[in-house]
Amino acid sequence: MSEDIKNTNGQGEGEESFAELFEQYSDGGSDNLNVGDKVSGAVISIGETTIFVDTGSKLDGIVEREELLDDEGNLTVAEGDTVELYVVGIDSGGIKLSRALSGIGGLKMLEEAKAGNLPVQGTVSGTCKGGFNVTVMQRRAFCPISQIDNRFVENTEPYVGQSFEFLITKLEQNGRNIVVSRRALLERETQAASEAFLKEVSVGDKVEGTVSKLAPFGAFVELRPGVEGLVHISALGYSRVQHPEEAVSVGQKVQAKVIGIETHEKSGNLKISLSMKELAQDPWDTVAATFSEGDKVTGRVVRLADFGAFVEIAPGIDGLVHVSEMSYTKRVHKPSDMVAEGDTVSVQIKSIDLDNRRISLSMKDAEGDPWLDVADKYQSGQVVDGTVEKVEQFGIFINLEPGITGLLPKSVLARSEKAKEFDKLKSGDTVAVTIGQIKAQERKISLGTGDEKEVEDWRQFQPKKQAAPSGGFGSLGDMLQKAMNKKK
Repeated sequence: MSEDIKNTNGQGEGEESFAELFEQYSDGGSDNLNVGDKVSGAVISIGETTIFVDTGSKLDGIVEREELLDDEGNLTVAEGDTVELYVVGIDSGGIKLSRALSGIGGLKMLEEAKAGNLPVQGTVSGTCKGGFNVTVMQRRAFCPISQIDNRFVENTEPYVGQSFEFLITKLEQNGRNIVVSRRALLERETQAASEAFLKEVSVGDKVEGTVSKLAPFGAFVELRPGVEGLVHISALGYSRVQHPEEAVSVGQKVQAKVIGIETHEKSGNLKISLSMKELAQDPWDTVAATFSEGDKVTGRVVRLADFGAFVEIAPGIDGLVHVSEMSYTKRVHKPSDMVAEGDTVSVQIKSIDLDNRRISLSMKDAEGDPWLDVADKYQSGQVVDGTVEKVEQFGIFINLEPGITGLLPKSVLARSEKAKEFDKLKSGDTVAVTIGQIKAQERKISLGTGDEKEVEDWRQFQPKKQAAPSGGFGSLGDMLQKAMNKKK
């Protein structure tokens, strides 16, 4: 009887199948998927107008083919590829998927998007007071500047002309007052990505990522879409850097160690601290095999202190050039008189202390001591040109070459016919002098004018002594002896 009724009503197997599908849908055939949910699934098949996607539920997802085309009209996916889409509708025929609601939409579609937290496609048409004008479904919407991104926006121009997905946060006056937020959508995606990250990664794990942004204090690394970590400038490596761009560049693939994970109390965002340094080899482990005392090397000045300059002779290996080791040729009062941070200098290794990780360096030894060959360069009586370095009460200091300074004493000037000429000299003047006595070990050279009068030895004016008679008396005895002889 029931079968006759079925035939009488014109119901066949096809309608039984529909009933089964409807029952599956009613019983949770969509596996509790709701409008607004984000689905990640593989492309099952590609038709002329639609593409079927595995949603992981009893019902397949359906997306319009044109939604997965690029700007040139080429399809961006193939069978087996994984795509991420939003649920925009559910019925017995399947689950309707979309990247975001777009095109020409009525007020009802906008209301559904707001109610279901569905993203809508919008294009930033320009800036306005407090934010941006955004075109959504051919309607004007407003996006506050604080809602265009999930980080502080300093320059608004890069956003103009760009198309993004937004969530509708306000819909009033029959669609005449629409406010959208991209930040809300980004934070929603970030939250989901953060939760997945926490399930897979812990402090101490090694991770890979791409440098996404550089800041004065470090480099941000994208570990996965929506999840970033920060490598502080001090953790980029063992080498000292003034700015992160000296160590890494945007787009570079890097490996790092997770050294800290914190969750922001209010936003719930993750604060992930990374270190590239901890995965690198400690350069001090190879110092003994690389450097030896007496080696001459080239390095970069990385820091100045009151007592000297720190020079990096290899990535992560700094040595100290004490102010007293900076120059043989100049009197150095402070390191900045000789070098500045960033300068490249030649140094000689004086000592290596591996236990305390200290290396003593010398710039002046690398340059060489000019006094070593003074005796070969200069001879007594030689006429040379020099530059007045300093005038003192006791004489004039004259520089003969870098690091070699001699003294022209006042006592010598007093005997010179050029005394008045020399008295007029001042620092920086050039003058011809003669080499006097050279004491290289004491780093002293006496100078002359070349025409000073030789002082005769005072002893030449002393009466010559007469030879004493054999009797041993002096001149007085001789006179008495002569007087006695006359009386006789």
